[in-house]
Amino acid sequence: MARTGDRARNRTAAAPALSSLDFALDRGSPVPLYHQLAQQLESAIEHGVLAPGNLLGNEVDLSVRLGLSRPTVRQAIQSLVDKGLLVRRRGVGTQVVHSQVKRPLELSSLYDDLEAAGQGPTTQVVRNEVVPASCDVAAALGVAEGSEVTVLDRLRRTHGQPVALLCNYLPASLLHLDDARLESTGLYRMMRSAGITLHSARQRVSARAATAEEAARLDEEEGAALLTMQRTAYDDTGRAVEYGTHLYRASRYTFDFQLLVRP
Repeated sequence: MARTGDRARNRTAAAPALSSLDFALDRGSPVPLYHQLAQQLESAIEHGVLAPGNLLGNEVDLSVRLGLSRPTVRQAIQSLVDKGLLVRRRGVGTQVVHSQVKRPLELSSLYDDLEAAGQGPTTQVVRNEVVPASCDVAAALGVAEGSEVTVLDRLRRTHGQPVALLCNYLPASLLHLDDARLESTGLYRMMRSAGITLHSARQRVSARAATAEEAARLDEEEGAALLTMQRTAYDDTGRAVEYGTHLYRASRYTFDFQLLVRP
């Protein structure tokens, strides 16, 4: 009896999440129904309509609700399980694990991109101080080695889950950076508010394994794959205004590229 009661509670818990979704399945489209369903569920997860922990119910409930065959629903769910967005739990049903941040590769703020995607970004400032520029930082910013630069270390989260460790260096005289504003908005937004016009950047994306300290802060296992990014941003006068070295959870984050054929 207790097991039956658990299943009933699970269906009830799933209802609010699913009832907010308006599925538009085109049965005359050449796109398979399972793929249409998977795309719409993935979009709901990415935009926070389905949040981590939400239950979708089991395949029978979903197939009845949507008027689809059970194999069609199973195939849609499996595609999202393979992407790490959903997990099947025996006696519970299908549950949202987390959404993966998909970010376009352009000169934009991670905070702005996450906010625009409905990811609910939050920031924890770990370090905000003025230090002498190291050789690498000085070279990136075009300043003398040992000159004063502001260093920022921040932990960025979405839906309460860590996504990235951000380390940024800026010329100390560029603008005032207080912790309260840094935790309520994005760095690039603060720069724009100060009259700084971002124009271009040089960026390098790579990957490596997480150290024990990085893994602990990002809620990953030691040795887990991390995406790395180094970026130097320039304003419209050609001055280097920011140098960043960032770490992203590969399990939660991807870069999107658009590739064009040269004429």
